Amino acid sequence: MKFLKFFFLFLSLCSFSQTWQATTNIVSNTGGQRFDDVFFLDENIGWAANGYYAAVYKTTDGGLTWTEQLTEAMLGGDFYFRNIEFLNSNIGFLGTLSGVFLKTIDGGNNWTTVTNITPNPAAICGLNTVGASTVYGCGAFFTPAYIIKSNDSGATWQYIDMSAYADALVEIYFLDENIGFACGKNSSGATILKTTDGGTTWTEIYNSNIIGEYVWKLQVLESSTNVIFGSVESVSPLLGKLIKSIDSGVNWNSFDAVETAIQAVGFISENHGWMGGHTTGFYETLDGGATWNNLNIGSNLNRIIILSPTLAYASGTTIYKFTEESLSNESFIEAERELLNIHILNNPVTTHLEFSIHFNKADNLLIELYDSAGRYIKNLTRDIIKTPGSEKKYNFSVENLESGIYIIDFHNNTGRESRKFIKQ
Repeated sequence: MKFLKFFFLFLSLCSFSQTWQATTNIVSNTGGQRFDDVFFLDENIGWAANGYYAAVYKTTDGGLTWTEQLTEAMLGGDFYFRNIEFLNSNIGFLGTLSGVFLKTIDGGNNWTTVTNITPNPAAICGLNTVGASTVYGCGAFFTPAYIIKSNDSGATWQYIDMSAYADALVEIYFLDENIGFACGKNSSGATILKTTDGGTTWTEIYNSNIIGEYVWKLQVLESSTNVIFGSVESVSPLLGKLIKSIDSGVNWNSFDAVETAIQAVGFISENHGWMGGHTTGFYETLDGGATWNNLNIGSNLNRIIILSPTLAYASGTTIYKFTEESLSNESFIEAERELLNIHILNNPVTTHLEFSIHFNKADNLLIELYDSAGRYIKNLTRDIIKTPGSEKKYNFSVENLESGIYIIDFHNNTGRESRKFIKQ
């Protein structure tokens, strides 16, 4: 017993010698845009999906060097790469927000479009491979909610309509081929769903009961699978949250995070972990989320992947590694995220709210209306932007609103932001 206590103390002390660092030989995005996903098969072989700039990179030496494998120019279109996941060193999958789902059978050197899913998913926001041949995907942060599943390494697919359980799904994670979780939002708030039969039936195990919130990412602690962490993205002016269960999702504790759009979450033990989001780098907790410390490292985080108590990777404006190695002597300057180009044409307003948005790329957009306290009022529109470089004008009646301050929430491929207006 004394030996075990010493061993775990030793592991804990060792973990503090590790630091988050930017990996080298891979781009740092301009405009604060981010790598939406990073995935590692083992400590050396991994891939990264660069969202807005639509590129895939591969490393075989733990992030010391990266090779570009795929760009949107190779595909001949305008794309947003959301996530990447591999079954083995050859078979992998790339989800986009552009109505295209891709597969490789040679480690990412070549990619082909998956065409045998009916109906074709508009976007894939979450991917998870489990076992030797099972693949799950889900989508999207906008409606409708659905899951795709393959039992044969992506040769054939099943489309599962999830509209009875959720309005939107952004993450999926399975413990084995049958027991798994999916998360996103429904008409009541941020939600987590659980299945024990491979996705045939689902039960809700968590809801934040704040309309407009999402459970954005999930992590099950590998050393103790009854411990589950989730990141809750909220709505301005509310803070996002860390949610935590130590009994496989039966009961949940909630802890305020440090910003509204909290998304990435990763823990190496029940108490030691990190979170981040669109406007932050790494925030660290040593007490299970009760308090947070700003590490002043990184920016625009979306994914943290834990390989061991002393090795982890994360995706943000570049790819980060939690390691005791010295990866670079160069200073690393983070860029602020480039916001939507929104121009409100009239404020205060009396009868109609008018604004225009310039879109640099094809996009998916949700526009929702909230009161000044962050309480959901209604959905204004769900819009698909197909033409890069276009400008679109919007006009919404506000005649039925009482006088006061309101919040318009804009949720698109690259993030979530809000604007205030006054109704006279």
